[in-house]
Amino acid sequence: MSLCDLDAVEQRRRIGTKEISPVELLESALARIEAVNGAVNAVVAMDIEAARTAARAAEKAVLDGDDLGLLHGLPVGIKDLEATAGLRTTYGSLIYENHVPDQDDLSVANLRDEGAIIVAKTNTPEFGAGANTRNSVYGATGNPFNPKLTPAGSSGGSAAALACGMVSLASGSDYGGSLRTPAGFCGVTGFRPSPGVVPVPKRSVALNPYSVQGGMGRTVADVSLMIAALTSADIGDPFSQAFDPELLEPPGEIDLGSLRVAISADLGCAPVDYDIRRVFADKCATFRGVFADAQDRDPDLGDVHEAFEITRGVNFISAHADRVKNHRDILGPNVIDNVTRGLAYGAGDVGWANAEQSKIYRNVLELFDEVDLLICPTASVTPFPHDDWYVKEINGERMPTYMRWLALSYGLTMALPAICSLPVGVDHKGMPFGIQIVGPNGSDRFVLQAAYALETYLATQPAMQRPVPDLDALARQR
Repeated sequence: MSLCDLDAVEQRRRIGTKEISPVELLESALARIEAVNGAVNAVVAMDIEAARTAARAAEKAVLDGDDLGLLHGLPVGIKDLEATAGLRTTYGSLIYENHVPDQDDLSVANLRDEGAIIVAKTNTPEFGAGANTRNSVYGATGNPFNPKLTPAGSSGGSAAALACGMVSLASGSDYGGSLRTPAGFCGVTGFRPSPGVVPVPKRSVALNPYSVQGGMGRTVADVSLMIAALTSADIGDPFSQAFDPELLEPPGEIDLGSLRVAISADLGCAPVDYDIRRVFADKCATFRGVFADAQDRDPDLGDVHEAFEITRGVNFISAHADRVKNHRDILGPNVIDNVTRGLAYGAGDVGWANAEQSKIYRNVLELFDEVDLLICPTASVTPFPHDDWYVKEINGERMPTYMRWLALSYGLTMALPAICSLPVGVDHKGMPFGIQIVGPNGSDRFVLQAAYALETYLATQPAMQRPVPDLDALARQR
């Protein structure tokens, strides 16, 4: 096992005890990037010399006995939707093909303050629109378990890089599943926090609680470590509040036997492939008995599809209407589609969608009065070819929009919960399979603890452990 294959928590422990050097760890990550990135195209912009300089400084801090940050010396990948000072940031768009920011976004600055080594940007669809990581700047990212298939999106580059050991941790963002679906497709862990836990003061639409910044790692403990580094308070984000100091602590044990859970294969509204339903049922059979009560129960998400389409469309108008007007000839289809759909709605539609979302939010809170957690699949299908922009059909049913196949994730987004996507082995085609562990808004610490406890329980069962890609095969495909 190479140093870059160790869990981030273990890497950080060994750096703190001087068993390994940040320089050694970075070189291990760079060697892995060189070996396999040609097969998956997960890592895009890099400044290797800047990373090496930062690693040498991190090494000196250890040797000098300085106070060390939570992520001291860990190589971290940054999704190419977040500005990185001095490092090319394209947002996956030809409009910004040669853009190099002067300063970091707050999330990146927080990671650097905790000692992270920013080693690279990770690929994303244009402006994060779509769940297939491909764009006109860098091309498509391949799934580490089969590079002809997609890692999903929009945090597909981060998920693929993590699965391959190219970075220790990676940033991600999530609206309709942009963090959770790639985690599920690539066999890593992703955490979508409650709005404001990770403040985003420069968000193009300030009053948009649906889009959040989150963390990605190979384990729940790794993700918890990253969230601890990301969480802060910033008045520039209207949803930001005084952060929960417990999020700074590693996830502790929680008694699964004291928890009541609802288990849902489709949330009562999502199209889910028949094989995925069977796989989910089989997975659940292995852990149902550990809970105090596990009932098959769907949340009441009302008319979530229409409410989601309207609110997303309106937010896309705010963020991208001028770009569609001025740069339509070089924009990809997803951004144009979302803006076009948004412009077709009227004030009455927007008012109805806001009222419907409010009902959905309250309905889900009522569910959590009766159960502690909700568990459902992370994705409705197995990974598909990255040549396809999206899933057009499930179980013979034509999808009415390019987002519908993501209803398992965007349906939950409308309730503003805290969600951890946890890998639990592979599906019927041998590809990674994930489940979502869902708690109400504000229950971030609790959800991470529950996910950690379930991950620990499942670690003894080979069929439920995190899958690992064939790195030698990827190296031969480069």
